Amino acid sequence: MPSLGLLLCDSRSGQPVLREVQVTFPPDQPVTVGQALIQLGIASSPKDPEIARKGCFGVFGKRKDWDSPIYEGDRLELYSPLLIDPMAARRKKAHQNQDAKLQAKAADRKGRFLGK
Repeated sequence: MPSLGLLLCDSRSGQPVLREVQVTFPPDQPVTVGQALIQLGIASSPKDPEIARKGCFGVFGKRKDWDSPIYEGDRLELYSPLLIDPMAARRKKAHQNQDAKLQAKAADRKGRFLGK
């Protein structure tokens, strides 16, 4: 069976660990990210709880789906879970900025009202 050389970057447990791996595949099929994850023993199926969350793996920094093709020399990356939802963080920051603007506006009006 032919094999495919990949770089595996595993950052699920803190510091990223980069290592070279070989994935064998049938010659008549394209190799997918999912097949590589199964062969490397990282996942057993697309429903595997270790890998099922969205955005937990990618190739060269781009999130990929389970059935995305993978090629010789690609860097398969495993990402750690997010600690905070990015949308919630943006929303919180936007509200803080809005609160600061309203407080500044209120202080300005108070200053004008008191004749300062």
